[in-house]
Amino acid sequence: MKVLLVNGSPHPKGCTYTALKEIADQLKKEGIDSEIYQIGTKPIQPCMGCYACKKLGKCVVDDQVNSFVNMAEDFDGFIFGSPVHYASASGVIVPFLDRVFFVAASCGRQIFRHKPGAAVVSARRAGTTATLDQLNKYFQISEMPVISGRYWNMIHGSNPAEALQDKEGMQNMRILAKNMAYYLKCQQVAQKQGILPPDPEPVEWTNFIRA
Repeated sequence: MKVLLVNGSPHPKGCTYTALKEIADQLKKEGIDSEIYQIGTKPIQPCMGCYACKKLGKCVVDDQVNSFVNMAEDFDGFIFGSPVHYASASGVIVPFLDRVFFVAASCGRQIFRHKPGAAVVSARRAGTTATLDQLNKYFQISEMPVISGRYWNMIHGSNPAEALQDKEGMQNMRILAKNMAYYLKCQQVAQKQGILPPDPEPVEWTNFIRA
């Protein structure tokens, strides 16, 4: 079993990484492999809504989004991390996830369905719960069980050293990792017993305006 941890911060070893690293270390203790994926700072084009991915089987903008979607198929769970920028998720992770999830859905690729997901955020002070709500919506529209900790999944600090001093926040990262590991192990046992996810239903597209 493997969990993919996505760092949506422009800083590869900043506060968000510090939180994800604590999760990765705890997952290892639980017997779960993990990998931290750094989105980076290269410009990521936003989704154009062109639906070319439906025909091509991938995004028409052939950048790291396509390679990530292919890589993500091999993972059993996902944790997306972001710093708080202007009380919302970073300008790095939002266009990235918009396109990743849109490509997966439009192409009918069951990359995320029934795989557990969680979001973690880092901030100096405020905007954390709004950012968590924003990131959790990617899971909720994709039939992904949302894994929680004992508190909202956030840490506070202006730098990694300060983030490590947030004892409650770091503890919650470990609790989140334990809960993720527990869910994955339960899911594995269920599959061995023949308890499988329900078959997907065709999407019923309904507009709010009626003819």
